[in-house]
Amino acid sequence: MSPLPFPLAEAPEPVAAERGRKLFAGPVDFLKGVVAMDGLPPDDRPEICFAGRSNVGKSSLINALTGRKGLARASNTPGRTQEINYFTLGDQYYMVDLPGYGYAEAPVAVVERWQRLLKAYLAGRASLRRAFVLIDARHGVKPVDAEIMSLLDGAAVNFQVVLTKADKVKEKDRTRVLAQVREKLAKHPAAFPELVLTSSEKGDGIATLRAIIAGIA
Repeated sequence: MSPLPFPLAEAPEPVAAERGRKLFAGPVDFLKGVVAMDGLPPDDRPEICFAGRSNVGKSSLINALTGRKGLARASNTPGRTQEINYFTLGDQYYMVDLPGYGYAEAPVAVVERWQRLLKAYLAGRASLRRAFVLIDARHGVKPVDAEIMSLLDGAAVNFQVVLTKADKVKEKDRTRVLAQVREKLAKHPAAFPELVLTSSEKGDGIATLRAIIAGIA
């Protein structure tokens, strides 16, 4: 039997898991919110970023990774994050929370402005090592997700899909969604060939994602 394309990432080996735990157990601090490209900090260290549709659970995932409930602001209102939010991981790496794309309860002009900022960042940040594209495990890849993936392809930015809210999906539905995600990713040359399945509420996949990020850093 041939292996599945884009398999689920396996649980990390103990050494890798410990490296990930230590990275996120150390100092993690909010640095600044950026509303224009000229406000970005110097690209003098590696960074990873999180991108996803509004209300996909980005803030909850960042809080789960860091073990700090209030680090990233979570809200039930889609489109609340309208800035590129920079966090420091120790004194050597940046972690970046990008504005949610897609539906947002905000004026059209505001939405357009932060969408332009998002695209400019993804296309032009030399120190970006990997983008983690968050996909709701209940819904799979939407057209607006595919648009961001195509942008990352064009910018030659390696990206990895992280499925969120896995605890809210029944097993049979999860299989269907995974098949859809794999089919969509096959069209994107910049896609990293592993998926990460997570639940911020249950803690599923958090150690795995920490280890992956520590390995990149």
